[in-house]
Amino acid sequence: MVADTLTYHPTLAHYLRFVATTVGRDKALRLVQYMARFLSWYLLRKGYAASSIAPWDAIKKTFGQARKAMRIGKNVEHMKAASEALDSKTLTPVAKYLTALRQIGYAGYLTLDTVGFFASTKIITMSPITQARLNRNAQKLWMTGIAASIVHSLYQLQAMQERESRIIKTVANGKLEGEKIRKDRAKLQTQLLQDSCDIILPATGLGLTGFDEGVVGVAGAISSYLGLKAAWQKTA
Repeated sequence: MVADTLTYHPTLAHYLRFVATTVGRDKALRLVQYMARFLSWYLLRKGYAASSIAPWDAIKKTFGQARKAMRIGKNVEHMKAASEALDSKTLTPVAKYLTALRQIGYAGYLTLDTVGFFASTKIITMSPITQARLNRNAQKLWMTGIAASIVHSLYQLQAMQERESRIIKTVANGKLEGEKIRKDRAKLQTQLLQDSCDIILPATGLGLTGFDEGVVGVAGAISSYLGLKAAWQKTA
């Protein structure tokens, strides 16, 4: 029967595993949020009526708030990851401190972002000036975490290049190691692209770039798609 075919189809099982994860739902919402952000800017630029722009603007704001609620408590995960990185016996000193800085930046960002969410929903009272300062500090911490991730990826790519130059590719073990390096390099390059898109968001929010909402929307959508794809592959 058609119903049975759909019910037990592997893709449906994969989808259910994907949406059961917080990361999967967050990346899906993030992709729609930044696509809506771009469309809001595009329609405004093209002179569309406010009634045409309003739905996309509402999606952008509503999905943004929904994601903030979903991330409550995630700062603890990053604080734990920072502590584990500092305690690691396998990482080089450079990789250890860059990883820890990345995680501390994300933990600080998520902590302040949660406080800002509570203020925006009137759960706690905060003056507009204090809320703006809080948001600015959150953006700085977010950018710090992304910058550390970018430097770490570049450091790892350099280390991989040096490792690859030393292996003997004609030997069986050398071929296997060379193949592993190529796969790891592809993952790092994807992460580097994702981080390069992501850093545009806090940098623009802090006034460090002259990018408009269209560029921010596209950068966020590209980053979200890459994150969504990685989350989908992990639940395969």
